[in-house]
This record gives sequence, structure tokens and C-alpha cells, in this order.
Amino acid sequence: MTNAHTPTQAVVVKRVDSGSADTEEVRELARSAGYRVVGEVTQTTTEDPGFHIGEGKAEELAREVRGREASVVIFDNQLGPYQTYNLGNVLPAGVEILDRFRLILEIFGQRAQTRKAQLQVELAELRYELPRAEAKASLAKRDERPGFMGLGEYDESREQDIKNQIANIREELDTIEETEQHRREQRRESGFDLVALAGYTNAGKSTLLRRLAEDLDVADNEDLHPDLDPTAESENQLFTTLGTTTRRADLGTRDVLVTDTVGFVSDLPHWLVESFKSTLDSVYRADLVLLVVDVNEPVEEIREKLVTCHDTLYERNEAPILTVLNKIDQVDEEELAEKREALSALAPNPVAVSALEGTSVDALRDRVHDELPDFRTERLVLPMSDDTMSLLSWIHDHAHVESVDYGEQVVVEFEGRPAVIEQSRAKASELVGASA
Repeated sequence: MTNAHTPTQAVVVKRVDSGSADTEEVRELARSAGYRVVGEVTQTTTEDPGFHIGEGKAEELAREVRGREASVVIFDNQLGPYQTYNLGNVLPAGVEILDRFRLILEIFGQRAQTRKAQLQVELAELRYELPRAEAKASLAKRDERPGFMGLGEYDESREQDIKNQIANIREELDTIEETEQHRREQRRESGFDLVALAGYTNAGKSTLLRRLAEDLDVADNEDLHPDLDPTAESENQLFTTLGTTTRRADLGTRDVLVTDTVGFVSDLPHWLVESFKSTLDSVYRADLVLLVVDVNEPVEEIREKLVTCHDTLYERNEAPILTVLNKIDQVDEEELAEKREALSALAPNPVAVSALEGTSVDALRDRVHDELPDFRTERLVLPMSDDTMSLLSWIHDHAHVESVDYGEQVVVEFEGRPAVIEQSRAKASELVGASA
């Protein structure tokens, strides 16, 4: 494992079918996990079934590891159990091999602070291990050789144990989600609209949250939630937290709660996304989703990320999605216009902002206000009484009051969320009935 004072030295590896291998993200992931990248090996070829990168390239990797005195090799690819075993026989003894998804799980494990996050990490690890346990079982039954291919001793009950643990974790996560859904409904009944921030890591979601939050300053140096720590952006860390961060935003007549969630990462397998669907429920159950993208990235990369986000969100999401083109301070007007046009099919009528500098954030607030579900208007005629004064106070707290006329009766006109309107009618009915 990594040590904060003496980072473990690692060599990163990436194989691509065509083109050139870009190791920028895997290096960032490795650094987020606490590793120090001291070398890299890349290859453009079809996957080798035995070594993933081919035996000759594996020998080159072994020389790189020895020369760099690295103790960890990190593949920006998914490795099968047999490939891992074969590579282990070529690499120096004691060198740990991590594939992309094992690395991501390690980062998740380091960041998991809440019971919910810890359960999701455990679920993802079990889902990662299950096919490997099934492979051991299959080989052991076929070859009658425990430990065949160096995969470890075959435990006949391990496969079923994993399945049982997965079922138990899902049950506990369902219970947690029921509690969180109840909390969301309470917030709606209290008059709040729920807005969720979604997008890839390092798109600037946390910085945008700080801009929108009415109780925080972007330059604030208070001891804040990790996602809101002003140093988090400059550190450029991926997966600062697995939890969600919710702050109240200033949108005029609307009371809005904005929630930031863990960012997407490219090439995540479905089983890994599925393991963290409980966290994504904050997005799925929102009234509006702000899909934040880094407009400074190449347009093809932005397009791919938008497609992946849409595939993930539209599977269960019912809320409208508003695309936010962030970091316009890093592109000129001509490039911004070209990218708007190129992305128009995936991001119709987006809002372009600089969360860092605050450019056009007011325009984003206006769009959020317009995109949220329409308020309903209500007019109540109430008796003049102490109970009516209490109800008026409640309406002021949960809705936007247009006018109040005091006479023999009290007439109040206001607008608010449908749930608040229904509650106000019920309270008014009880009050009128009690005074009759």
C-alpha cells in the first residue's frame, strides 16, 4: 500500500488498439492514489490473450521496472486473472500489478468516509472479484488442480460467499437509500428545488458549487468539506470524496439545494457504475441536472464524455439536463463558438461559464431558475387568528409570498412547489374547520 511520506514508485502501462496511447489520466489516477509515477510503457496493438501487451513487451516492462526501481505496475487497461499471473512471472519478484479498475477501487477505498461509501466500495470490490472466483472454480473443476495457473487455492464456498455478501450489501444500501429518499422528499416539502451537478472529474463541478452557494466564498479559507476546500482544485485530485456535498444556492425567489457528486471517469465498466448507483441517486432524483464539461478539452473528447454521461443519466434520470460549458477563461471566443456548434446535438443551448472567475454565473442562475419545474400559484382566505399567523409564517418559510391582505379575514397569495401548495391547502382546511 502507499505511504503519504514516501510514495510508492510506480510504472504505468497502457495498450491501445490504434492511435497513440495517452497516459495523462492514468498518471493522474495513480497520483490520486498516492503513487509516484517514475516511468511508463505504451503499446499500440491488439490485445495479447496471455500477457495483454505481448511477451516481448512484458520483458521490456520488466526492464523498465528494474531500472526505475518501481514496486508497482499500473495498467490503464483491464487485465484478466491469467494475464495478471503471466505478467507476475515476468516482472521482478514482489512487484504488485494493478489494472485500471483495481486502481480506481483503491482510490475509492481511500476516499470512503461514510458507511454508504464504504459499502459501495466493498460492493464494487466483490463484483470485481466474483468473475475471478468463478474462473478459479471453473479451472479447478476442469483440471482438478487447486491453485492452477497460480490463481490460488480453490475454495468451493468462496463464489457463493461473494454472492451472499453482495446480496447483504445491496439490502443495506437499499435501506440507506430509502432514508435518503425520505430526506429528499422532506426538502421538497419544505419548498426546496433539488439541483445536481454531474460530469467528469476535474470538469470544475466543485468550483461551480462554491460559486453557486450563497453561504460560501470561492476564496474562503475555512475548514470545509473536502469537495469545497479551496486547495482541492489546485491539487487537481480525482475522487476527492465519494460522498455528496449539498449547499443552498442563491436563485432569487427559488430556494434551491445544489448537490455535487463523485465525478465520472472514462471507460468505467457497467458493474463499477452499478456499484455506485446509490451515490448517483442524488442525480437521478433531482429536479434539474447540471452536466458540467471542460470546454478546454478537445471537442472529440468532450463529445465522448457527453455520450457516456447521457447513457448513464438517461438510464434512470427523469430530470431535464442542462449542459454547462465550464472553463471559458481558457478558450477564445472563436474556439468556444466552434465547440458550441460541434456539440449542439448533444448539448443544445448550453450555458458557457468560468466557475473559477465567476464569468456568466449569473446567466447560469437565470437558466436554472427557468429550467426548474414551474411554481404553482395559490390564494387562501383564512380567519383572523393566532393559528392563521402561524400558517402565514410557515408559508413565508416554504413559498414565495406575493401579497397578504389583513381585514376581517386574511387573504394570502403565493407561489411554490406543488407539494408546498398541497400542504398549505391541507393546513388551511384544518384551520378553517377548527374555527367553524
